[in-house]
Amino acid sequence: MDKLIPFTINDLAKVTNHRSGEIKFGEKMILVPKGVNYVDFLKESDAKYVLLGIPEDIGVRANYGRPGAASAWESAIKSIANIQHNRFCKGSQIIVLGHIDVTQEMKDVENLDFNDIDDRSKLSQLVEKIDKEVSHIIFTLIKAGKTPIIIGGGHNNAYGNIKGTALAKGKPINAINFDAHSDFRILEGRHSGNGFSYAYEEGFLKKYFIFGLHENYTSKSVLDIIKKLEDRVRYNTYDSINIREEKDFNHEMISALEFVKSDFFGIEIDLDAIPNIASSAMTISGFSIEQLRQFISYFGQHRNASYLHICEGAPDLDNSSNNHLIGKLIGYLITDFIKANHEKV
Repeated sequence: MDKLIPFTINDLAKVTNHRSGEIKFGEKMILVPKGVNYVDFLKESDAKYVLLGIPEDIGVRANYGRPGAASAWESAIKSIANIQHNRFCKGSQIIVLGHIDVTQEMKDVENLDFNDIDDRSKLSQLVEKIDKEVSHIIFTLIKAGKTPIIIGGGHNNAYGNIKGTALAKGKPINAINFDAHSDFRILEGRHSGNGFSYAYEEGFLKKYFIFGLHENYTSKSVLDIIKKLEDRVRYNTYDSINIREEKDFNHEMISALEFVKSDFFGIEIDLDAIPNIASSAMTISGFSIEQLRQFISYFGQHRNASYLHICEGAPDLDNSSNNHLIGKLIGYLITDFIKANHEKV
């Protein structure tokens, strides 16, 4: 596909730090050989997981957010390449496919202003273009029997993940979303705040659970919509679990899994749910990184877990010397998922 930029041997060599006596993921991860059709290669490969980057923040811009999420893929792959290949997790389980080419679209948005109604329409149209690319490639990966791990970009890409998986499976799928926000807003043109509502409206999303909504940042209109759809859309709140302690984190995970596990489901992770992680909607209050890792490990072990999507992290927005830590966090989340998912229950 012309919109896919393959990850090459040279790319991998640049990000892998070799050290005597150690084996890094970058030395063992699989690449599609130059000149080989990637679809044919995927079908033949025994590796189960496929890494795909989406280096864009157009959906975030279209949703009044701060740009920066485009840098997560580059940061993440540098960290992933330097994870130790050992008995706990093996780099050879992963095919690094590459990233979707959004160079032109990112240029097109540089001078667009969300407050201008014409520019807003242009932003939404660009998001729709990316939707088509994402859904097509996710469809292809799932059809090839692989489990996609999608990194970077705004949460607008949930739509393409859900649509591509549903088309490949031949039926609507479910989704569990670890997020401070519902991303179930009105259908007002595509952006990062309505990927799930569009997927639901168009029949690709069957059941949807939002885990850890922030009560202060969920509108009455969204809560009213969810209430009407409670057979298919449910949520819990961060405040009820971690602040008032009316609900137990582990029990809530069990409940949420019961809700989505009857069909194939996607695991959606928005890093703006974690305090002090640079993102378009950064928070100072939220679940811990350990809770997020437990969440991914718990949901990842189920046989119907069909993909993992980690989005909204924005290393470019971290002005400190720690901006590499978002990539490191994404590396932890991916290996947690693979370790859990490798032995499905």
